[in-house]
Amino acid sequence: MVALGWKEGSNYRLEEHWADGRVELLPGLAGELAAKRPTLIVASSGDATIAAAQVAPKIPIVQANGSSPVDAGLAKSLARPGGMVTGISSLSGALDAKHLELLLAVAPKLRRVGFLVDRGTSRYVEGMKNARSAAEHYRLEARFAGVSKAEEIEPAIALLAKEGVEGLDVLSSAGLFNIERKRIVTLALAQRWPVIGRGGGWVRTGALLSYSADIFVLYRRAAYFVDRILKGAKPGDLPIEQPSRLVLVVNLKTAKALGLTFPRWTLLHADTVIE
Repeated sequence: MVALGWKEGSNYRLEEHWADGRVELLPGLAGELAAKRPTLIVASSGDATIAAAQVAPKIPIVQANGSSPVDAGLAKSLARPGGMVTGISSLSGALDAKHLELLLAVAPKLRRVGFLVDRGTSRYVEGMKNARSAAEHYRLEARFAGVSKAEEIEPAIALLAKEGVEGLDVLSSAGLFNIERKRIVTLALAQRWPVIGRGGGWVRTGALLSYSADIFVLYRRAAYFVDRILKGAKPGDLPIEQPSRLVLVVNLKTAKALGLTFPRWTLLHADTVIE
């Protein structure tokens, strides 16, 4: 915002409300914001966008990160949203199959893969459908464990271990998994599972690799939409964008500990290599 000529506290005020991964809190938080009649709302996920649109249908909403507002019924199309929602779709659904492809490239002997699923996110059903389709494509057995709160994570990992999974794919979350990622990775590595997550933070915590949009780039781009709307543009006239670049992060230390080797092409294409 500073780069676009705005100064917080001078010509705009920012108020933050966070659900800390608890989707059930989003409608209430969105309602609190709507009651203050803000000029616009910036949503940090697809679920936050949905919650805001439901309680504040007349307030412009900029989605900084999340699944497609078109799929959620909040926009007519990416090119012509036509409503009160615009911003960025992070391609989370489109990458579900790619994640499994990358995991298999490093751990080709995998035959049974576990998927950790956040039951609270609006992408719950879509994520499981995509994961099943990808597993069938690669002729793998898929096992699922769904959670909706932090205390369910350890039992979910234990269930997957009991079912004999050999690797873990952490599907998109409404925020819960990012908050609990250290615990998830620690539990998975104790089972000697290679883990693929959504975002470089997972790899820095010990996951084997990640492939996703750069969250920092997405938020910087969201400022463009905020700037345009504050200057009078209608959100429905601003095309919803998708990331032009995805980031691959790999962890050589974890690979060595698990007895795995990254193919040369993955290292050549990696944006960040953690040793």
